[in-house]
Amino acid sequence: MASVSDFRNGMAIRHHGDIWIVTEFQHVKPGKGQAFIRTKLKQLKTGKVVDNTFRLSDTIEEVRLEEKEMQFLYATGDELYLMDTGTYEQINVPKEMLGDQIHFLKEGNSVNVQFLEGRPVTASLPMFIELQVTEAPPGVKGDTVSNLQKQVTLETGAEVQAPLFIKEGDILKIDTRDGRYIERLSK
Repeated sequence: MASVSDFRNGMAIRHHGDIWIVTEFQHVKPGKGQAFIRTKLKQLKTGKVVDNTFRLSDTIEEVRLEEKEMQFLYATGDELYLMDTGTYEQINVPKEMLGDQIHFLKEGNSVNVQFLEGRPVTASLPMFIELQVTEAPPGVKGDTVSNLQKQVTLETGAEVQAPLFIKEGDILKIDTRDGRYIERLSK
C-alpha cells in the first residue's frame, strides 16, 4: 500500500477493483479543514476519465506495469501486430488501444506497450513522430509572414494544420498526443 501523497502522473493504481492511471493530480490545502488531493483518473479497460478526491490519510495500492517498446509490423481488420525487437516475439493488440494516435501509425514505427501480468493493457506512440507530406495545397504569395495555416495530408492519410510554406515531400514533426504540427525537418 502507498500513500496518496506519492501520486505522480502516469502512476497505475487499483481503485474500486479496477486499474486506473493517474493523469493529473493537485494537492489542495483549503483555508479551513483538511488538505486533500484532487485527481483525474483514466480507467485502463475503458479509457473513461473521472475526477476523484482523496484525503491525505487514504492509502492506495500501486500497480506495477511493465513497459516495452515494440515495432509495428502490420494491421489486419481490428488488430495491430507488434514485435518485441529484443526477442522477436510477436503480439497482437486491438486498434482501439491506440485511440486517435492510430492516424499517425505507419509500418516500422515504435509503439510503447504497457503490460499488466503479461497482458497488454495500453499502447501509445512516442510523443513526437516524423511523417512526410503527400498532399499540400499551394500557399498564397505574400501570406508567408503571417501565421496562417492550411490543411496538409501526411503519408499515413492523417490531415493536420501546418504553416503555408509547407509543401509536398516535406518531413514534418508531429505531436501524437493532439496531432499538432511542431516543425518542418530537412528533407
